[in-house]
Amino acid sequence: MRVAQINAICGSGSTGNICIGISKALSQEGIENRIFYTSGKSDYPLGVKYASDKYIKLQALKSRIFGKYGFNSRGATKRLIKHLEAFKPDIIQLHNLHSHNVHLGMLFDYIRKNNIKTFWTFHDCWAFTGYCPHYAMAGCEKWKTKCEKCPQRSSYSWFFDKSNWLYEKKKALVKDLDLTITGPSDWVVNQAKKSFLGECTAITIKNGINLDIFKPTESNFREKYGLENKKIVLGVAFGWGERKGLDVFLELAKRLPSNYQIVLVGTSDSIDKMLPENIISIHRTANQKELAEIYTASDVFANPTREETFGLVNIEALACGTPVVTFNAGGSPECVDENCGSVVEIDDVDSLEREIVRICQDKPFTREECVKRARDYNKKDKFKEYVSLYKSKN
Repeated sequence: MRVAQINAICGSGSTGNICIGISKALSQEGIENRIFYTSGKSDYPLGVKYASDKYIKLQALKSRIFGKYGFNSRGATKRLIKHLEAFKPDIIQLHNLHSHNVHLGMLFDYIRKNNIKTFWTFHDCWAFTGYCPHYAMAGCEKWKTKCEKCPQRSSYSWFFDKSNWLYEKKKALVKDLDLTITGPSDWVVNQAKKSFLGECTAITIKNGINLDIFKPTESNFREKYGLENKKIVLGVAFGWGERKGLDVFLELAKRLPSNYQIVLVGTSDSIDKMLPENIISIHRTANQKELAEIYTASDVFANPTREETFGLVNIEALACGTPVVTFNAGGSPECVDENCGSVVEIDDVDSLEREIVRICQDKPFTREECVKRARDYNKKDKFKEYVSLYKSKN
């Protein structure tokens, strides 16, 4: 069995690390595999880059101008197909295809012509919409029947609304295809089942984390920031904004008593300009161990996300023994049970505030229960689930 993974990146970011994790699990089983990618650099020996960063930027510009998001990059796709023809995969594992890394029509025609078993992991909802990776904040459900007059079109195309054209093109991709859909949450899998992909086999394979790194890790974090007598409310995101609930933290900063300290990780200079003095901003950590130290030092992890496929940061917090309170958004609540945290409705800041205070004062959740919950998300086990799935279909 030979397995080819196709993704925008290799070895960086969440999807790039997932690709390498699957690759290593395959190699341990003696299964030949490759990762074909287009953006950034990677020293992973089984990674094959088939387009330049300059080329991808040009394709992104074309998508912005003409609106045909996912149906450019013909030259890169020709090179990809040549690599695939040389490698002769029995299985193709698709990941992120909306970073201008493939022409969907050309790739799927190749897959169909060669009758290759295909798995597509939905890290968001882009595969079954015209343009949108997420649509909850726009309040749009057109994707269930027919995308048109996209309310978020301006975020993807400057001039033309090709949402209906793209929707129909994507719908035609899966015709006569041996396709299995996987998703990191029950939520995204169920969303796919409500779309034109409803007849496809769809399976949940949760994302995992490195439990050797994310575990209770003592440090001098509290002393470093003078927080020895404070209740630390932590938020971690990459791409802070309304979608990640930045405005909610700004409101909490006004409401919480003076013995509470909000700490945000993953910020930037531009975000700092929006933050009040009583929020500690940490742009990035030196490594994951330092992040684990911050999780461990915190009293509660707050995740007021409004659009989320899974919410890996919730698992990281739990693995470090810190309880979670999150909005009921997408797949974010799925890791939270009655022993490790709370779920409140989206935009219910009053309930979020009450739960933060309850968790910090009453301490209803123990470190041991939080860590126990996180054990269900060992990334090594999750990567093996992919390998088992491939074997069952081969």
